[in-house]
Amino acid sequence: MNRRTSCGTVGRVIELRELTKRYGRTTAVDSLTCTVRPGQVTGFLGPNGSGKSTTLRMILGLVEPTRGSATVDGRRFRDHHRGLRHVGALLDGGDVHGGRSARSHLAALAASNGIPRARVDHVLDEVGLAAVAHRRIGGFSLGMRQRLGIAGALLGDPPVLLFDEPINGLDPEGVHWVRGLFRGLAAQGRTVLVSSHLMTEMANTADQLVVLGKGRLLAAESVTDFAGRGARPTVVVRSADGARLAEALTSAGGSVGIEADGALAVTGLTVTRVSELAMDRRITLSELTTRTPSLEEAFMNLTTDSVEFLAGEPQ
Repeated sequence: MNRRTSCGTVGRVIELRELTKRYGRTTAVDSLTCTVRPGQVTGFLGPNGSGKSTTLRMILGLVEPTRGSATVDGRRFRDHHRGLRHVGALLDGGDVHGGRSARSHLAALAASNGIPRARVDHVLDEVGLAAVAHRRIGGFSLGMRQRLGIAGALLGDPPVLLFDEPINGLDPEGVHWVRGLFRGLAAQGRTVLVSSHLMTEMANTADQLVVLGKGRLLAAESVTDFAGRGARPTVVVRSADGARLAEALTSAGGSVGIEADGALAVTGLTVTRVSELAMDRRITLSELTTRTPSLEEAFMNLTTDSVEFLAGEPQ
């Protein structure tokens, strides 16, 4: 799909500078500074209560910052005339009038932003809701409401798109579709910021990550770099002579754990060094692989101290 944006150029930068929001004594977002660039999908991660939704609302002018700024293409969102042509957003797929049809809901948004009526049917078809465009939204499933919210974000053909937990309620086909949609939008040169708590989806979709913890910036880097932070690659090795192999690996400075299926999980030694130690002792190996750290492992390692509520701990 080759589209030009209504604004004439593709790709606008989101700039957050010392962005801060306090509610009384509670600081929801604390001096957040980062840049979200076009041409890539940026995942927005953080534990519950980390300030992600508040940040998105400040970008859209729905929440006034206590201090600092949030701009799109150098301007506050509220200063962009006909905002949906500049920034499209899905914050809450359920925040719609249940008595309206999908078509009338989008038609109202189009009229208020000077968007041609033809775009309504175009985006309904794009998100797979053309066949139910006449139905009342109150009868929609959660997944259908999410698709409608995405349609609303796409309506103005904007260069910047924000999505808050867009996967919620989607079936496997919907997840596959939305993953391709986000990548396609970024490939067109658009700026795509996606907030999610699903690490698997971020690993499959995002190029860059912005990670918050207790309102503060913890990381802003590529998915590859983030997955490698705070977690060492693990060498998985299996042998019929596991006890002797474990002794050799430990003596060489490795840390050895035994997995549920009996394989040895080794950190602190490279796969080449593990192989050399086994050869030196004439130990036959039936498996020798490297397991790289997952995005979820890196996320848990980095955000452990930023989790508001921990399961199993008294409150």
